[in-house]
Amino acid sequence: MARHRAPRELPGLLVPLRQRDFRLLWTGMSTSLIGDGILLVALAWQVYALSGAPAAMSVVGFALSLPQVATLLFGGVISDRFDRRKIMLCTDLVRGAVLTVLTVLSLTGVVQVWHIVALVAVYGAASGFFGPAFDSIVPQLVPERDLVKANALDQFVRPAALQMAGPSIGGILIAIGGSGLAFALDAATFAVSATCLWLMRPVASSQGEDAGSVWEEFKEGMNYVRGNVWLWGTFLAATFAYLLFIGPTEVLLPFVVKNELHGSAGDLGLVLASGGIGAIAAALIVSQRGVPRRYMPFIYVTWTLATLAVAGYGMATASWHLAIACALVNGLEAAGTIAWATAKQKLVPEELLGRVSSVDWFISIALVPLSYAMAAPVASAIGVQNTLVGAGVLGAIVTFAFLFLPGMRSPGRLAVNPT
Repeated sequence: MARHRAPRELPGLLVPLRQRDFRLLWTGMSTSLIGDGILLVALAWQVYALSGAPAAMSVVGFALSLPQVATLLFGGVISDRFDRRKIMLCTDLVRGAVLTVLTVLSLTGVVQVWHIVALVAVYGAASGFFGPAFDSIVPQLVPERDLVKANALDQFVRPAALQMAGPSIGGILIAIGGSGLAFALDAATFAVSATCLWLMRPVASSQGEDAGSVWEEFKEGMNYVRGNVWLWGTFLAATFAYLLFIGPTEVLLPFVVKNELHGSAGDLGLVLASGGIGAIAAALIVSQRGVPRRYMPFIYVTWTLATLAVAGYGMATASWHLAIACALVNGLEAAGTIAWATAKQKLVPEELLGRVSSVDWFISIALVPLSYAMAAPVASAIGVQNTLVGAGVLGAIVTFAFLFLPGMRSPGRLAVNPT
């Protein structure tokens, strides 16, 4: 009698890829994230080639981020009202078109800073629609039992593509053919992502023909957030924590490597890559072990420790100290983010998930521009190291304090949908 060998079980992180549509979504997302990593390098290189002034890059960054913030809330309403797959497909086509135009301008040598500012503004506005749609489509594609693994896979892919593979490829392409070649490959990644989305099966919208006006749906989402402490409390915790540490980290970490430790650009790259490795390691561990039933204490403890690790940047006396701190910051942040995404997907009604995700994005990053603006003056007043240590310690205290809001630690029992 022939013996039939049992099919080999997939590693935990790869289990969600059994689902055809999630596999297509993951393939397209991974490809476009590599493109995003390429863009980070190519955009900066192109801007500084046109204007050596940091102010030019600040204007480009502002033009990219402000439209995204402006469209996030509307994007959440749209993602709950229409087919999320189609929304993501349209945003990929728009962003791919933007990069195609930028490629042509760069390769023909006529590109100017104002061209870049105008184009990235369109790119940013489209991105505001993509995030909420992506966050809310995952539970439609993956069984609930596999949501932790799906979110862990997401946290594995993002640092691997965005922080490691993308910038490395971007640097090689720029060395070969300039920023124009890098923009061209980035545009191609959006074509791949759009193709994957097009091949997915149609995903029914979560609301039927009885859906109210856009304004009514927006108010419904805001009412739901206001009625659940674990949501609005976490959004506010992120707002104040990001205010305290995002600007100092992004502005001062390169300064520490170059001016305080007298390191090279390669040293900075290794420090940032260590953050990607930390996030990947966390994703692998959480995908195998899962997250505790009590989501919120786990989320807040990991995020508190991640923020506290920012203080390590200010205490470092060698590049490898920075690398360890960066790995801790990103690894602990990723572990908490996996649990947070899973909590939202399990506890927020599917028909409200897009709006809740958009409010999450909007409130969390609302004060980030102010954080960037404050970093340099504060560092000038109290010193770079003191600024980084203070950012980590104060951010950790603020984050942990929000765990003790009444109702924060029991979202499963207290989640309500106010009328």
